[in-house]
Amino acid sequence: MHSTPKNTIEFRVWGRYALFTDPLTKVGGEKCSYHIPTYEALKGIAKSIYWKPTFIWHIDQVRVMKRIRTQTKGTKPVDYGGGNGLAIYTFLTGDATPEPGVEYRVRAHFEWNPHRPELAEDRNDGKHYQIAMRSLEKGGRQDIFLGTRDCQGYVEPCVFGSCEGAYYSDGQFDYGLMFHSFDYPDETGRDELSVNFWRPSMQDGLIRFPRPEECPVRKVVREMKAKPFGLNRTVRSVEVEV
Repeated sequence: MHSTPKNTIEFRVWGRYALFTDPLTKVGGEKCSYHIPTYEALKGIAKSIYWKPTFIWHIDQVRVMKRIRTQTKGTKPVDYGGGNGLAIYTFLTGDATPEPGVEYRVRAHFEWNPHRPELAEDRNDGKHYQIAMRSLEKGGRQDIFLGTRDCQGYVEPCVFGSCEGAYYSDGQFDYGLMFHSFDYPDETGRDELSVNFWRPSMQDGLIRFPRPEECPVRKVVREMKAKPFGLNRTVRSVEVEV
């Protein structure tokens, strides 16, 4: 019988396209997706399922379920000065079986945010786990995106490891230096925004993520202050949290 800790969720996420980009290429111009999802993109999906400042989501593992394919399309992104521009985006797409698109299986867990002592009274793992599972069963609290708003995604609960995926017996694939995650001041206690990089390795379709503080390369982007929260603004009854 499969069981998970009371701070862990496992979910399937899928969509027609995905676009996991280096944040340095997000402002204007052409965009080309990484071949694999980033830690930050999967963390964003977990937060769209359910999140409160009381805890921090950590992505443990992801399994690539379909063969990696790319497709280039012309798009009309909104220009910051008004109107629309014209750009070429290279999206991820997957095998056409049983239907075209990308699919991933994700295992994630939450930990209490030590930099939010004012929310200590909200540290009830059973409550947050139940809310997260109920939100996941309903497809998430917010819209799900696979890297960018251009790529709508969908989520549902799954048993991680119950399906092998297209790369199950293909061995190891190593990637170069890639974006991993952002470090925000409310999660680190530092008054700065920084970015982490790592060198991923995919073994038989499975990618195990290091924690952000374990990434070999970290760069400070700019100064930033944490957003204040109060307990009376975040805690609600479990019965009305769905």
